[in-house]
Amino acid sequence: MIYVTSDLHGLELEKLQALLKKANFSEHDWLFILGDVVDRQNDGGVGILKWLLTQPNAQLILGNHEAMLLSCEFIFEEITEESIQNFSKEKMELLHNYYLNGGDVTLSALRELRKSDPETVADILDYLKEAPLYETVAAGGKDFLLCHSGLENFSPEKDISEYTADELIWAWPELTDRYYEDMITVFGHTPTMSYGKEWKGKILKTDTWIDVDVGVPYGNSPALLRLDDLAEIYG
Repeated sequence: MIYVTSDLHGLELEKLQALLKKANFSEHDWLFILGDVVDRQNDGGVGILKWLLTQPNAQLILGNHEAMLLSCEFIFEEITEESIQNFSKEKMELLHNYYLNGGDVTLSALRELRKSDPETVADILDYLKEAPLYETVAAGGKDFLLCHSGLENFSPEKDISEYTADELIWAWPELTDRYYEDMITVFGHTPTMSYGKEWKGKILKTDTWIDVDVGVPYGNSPALLRLDDLAEIYG
């Protein structure tokens, strides 16, 4: 079985594990997290990132919040007189933007972890650098494209590999948008409640795409979508 979830944004690892247990997730199954594990609450997702490092059957797809974290990787560099001189206005703006988007809790947790286990922090950053922007999978007789935000500037003639990182992690699809006819696109990034109160805390399905961002940092329970039969499991 293949399961997907997205935009956990600092969810406690224990709550993700409880949800997986509820779905009877096993070593024979596969989990895709469609970006944005980090930021906004609790430990900023560091617990789940540490867990992902050891999971042979789970994969994070890069989200815009992980991309913002990587853009601030310089904060973990050794502080020297030279590095301070190179702390440019651009770096300050990147860091300020990340803080405005809830990155303070993640940076705080990573800095604390770095005191006792700098190797794990380095492993986490390397893991994020290697995280794919999308995956294509087959389940239940259907083909799926998995990415963080949907597809900005979509064209059915455009190959998936031609989309830029920004087009895959910053898109905000309209409810009327249509994607590939022969493949269901699954993404997060846009909380489903943005499309109407009837979808608050719920997975939203159309005939060409599915949004699995149920708004976890807004007090909603996390959710899993099982691709094999499109079943929804809520925490």
